[in-house]
Amino acid sequence: MSDEHDEPTPADGDEKTSHGERPVRRRRTPPRWVRWTLAGVTAAVACLVFGVSTATAQLGFGPHEAVYSVTNDSQVVVDLGPLGTLEIDSPLPLGLGVDVEVKEIPADLTTVGAANTLAALGEDLESYLQFFSSPDVAVRSVALALIENALWRSLGAAAVLVGAGFALRWLLGPLRRRELADSLGPRTGEIAAGVVVVGLVVTTLSSAGAGSAGQGQPASPVFAGTALEGARITGRLAGVIDTYGGQLVKLYEDNENFYTGADDALSAAWDARLASEAVTSAADAGTLFASPAPAEPTAPVAPPRAVPGGSAEEGLVTLVVISDLHCNTGMTPLIRTTVERSGADVVLNAGDTTMNGTSVEKVCVDSFASAVPRGVPMVVADGNHDSQITSDQEAAHGQTILDGQVVEVDGMRILGDRDALETRVGEGTNVARERTPEQQAADLATTACDDDGVDLLLIHTPAVGLDALETGCVPFQVSGHTHSRSGPGQVGQGIRYVNGSTAGAAPSQPTVGPLHGTAEMTVLRFDPATRTMVDVQVVSVTPDGAATVGEREPVPDVVPPADDALGS
Repeated sequence: MSDEHDEPTPADGDEKTSHGERPVRRRRTPPRWVRWTLAGVTAAVACLVFGVSTATAQLGFGPHEAVYSVTNDSQVVVDLGPLGTLEIDSPLPLGLGVDVEVKEIPADLTTVGAANTLAALGEDLESYLQFFSSPDVAVRSVALALIENALWRSLGAAAVLVGAGFALRWLLGPLRRRELADSLGPRTGEIAAGVVVVGLVVTTLSSAGAGSAGQGQPASPVFAGTALEGARITGRLAGVIDTYGGQLVKLYEDNENFYTGADDALSAAWDARLASEAVTSAADAGTLFASPAPAEPTAPVAPPRAVPGGSAEEGLVTLVVISDLHCNTGMTPLIRTTVERSGADVVLNAGDTTMNGTSVEKVCVDSFASAVPRGVPMVVADGNHDSQITSDQEAAHGQTILDGQVVEVDGMRILGDRDALETRVGEGTNVARERTPEQQAADLATTACDDDGVDLLLIHTPAVGLDALETGCVPFQVSGHTHSRSGPGQVGQGIRYVNGSTAGAAPSQPTVGPLHGTAEMTVLRFDPATRTMVDVQVVSVTPDGAATVGEREPVPDVVPPADDALGS
């Protein structure tokens, strides 16, 4: 009798063997979509790890250029060359750190001569104080730059992988690809897991072997209670910090205390002004209620509804003017308070945001940009202390940079331009564009008249708008530059207003630290129905930290020339 019916039947996926040997079970090959998904996820993770772990950014550190690189040692290390290092625990997740290689002070826009060395060193000190007075802004800028670079590197690595994959596919040919698919397909999961494990091992080993030289150093007591608390200092820098660091920290604390108190005073001044306006509105409404009753009864007249910021008139566009900030980032919270409490629809920056328009002054641009709430546009006419670099940095925040053309913002048609001159500390003022100020003034007047619908001229230097005001094609001009407020008053056939310095700039005094002069901002209101500026309200902060929010002053009407008046 045959015994064939007693032999086991090979299961699906088993290989049938001769000589009665036990069947060998074959590995199952995952479906094609599973293999491609695992391969894609593995490649994406590898590219992302590469991008994040190799990201770099070139930004400023005080007055210096610096290269920021992501590391795996959980430390932020500022390498100051022969002076030593400054190290703090990294706030980044996943054990990531940052290495900061401090380089030279940029010489792209200014060259320090022997006669100007002291002035330049004074500016360098201000730059250090600007950096450390707003470390949160600096850290945020660095983080965004590193994230952007990491994404680009990850995309670049992905592009390389995809290109290499197609090249390998072409080189192998169809037959060899099928052989490899049959061989490697069943091991797709193992290969993917192996790639991930290798990546984790390499990352862990690099992290463990990248210990900083200063990790055994005790934390410097100088920085206790500051943003750098726990910092470890090595090399010569440790002795310098121990000797003079207390004085610098005292300056930092004085600066923080002054602007915190000034911001509190400004908030109180806004409360008082809004309360006063509410009383005035109620009194006006009471006058309406007390009017003689008409013959036929009618519904009572409701008082005007206040718009955000305390205005009793609806439909007006509220603008906040700042100018001549000169990198005084201490004013950032006060600008934010004014923009929020006034209910501003638009912020106008009349220029001189920086001191020298260098790339390392990005921290100043970033700080002032953070003062404007999301959704509120900022329109900028850069000044003679700014540069094209400054304009590019502002544009990166979504600000509208005026460049000789009319732009429409919140229903207003605004004309303006960047200043034709550039001033560098210790180096004087020179024409930096293809046009002189006189040519720029003529071009603005021509554009204003050709457009036949300009509501506002925003330029840094007041005199540059004279031609446009004389033509009568510009009804209202806003400027800065002089550090002294003037107007609103008639010039030519329009009204000119010059804003004071929002940094409290005073002659021969630094703009960093507590105020040396009165800092001013201005709230304007524009009526889109009549296309006229309605009123002006001055907001000021004095060197003793007192704040005032002034009353609204009506903008005067333009008086036509005598011959026009006689002929009318």
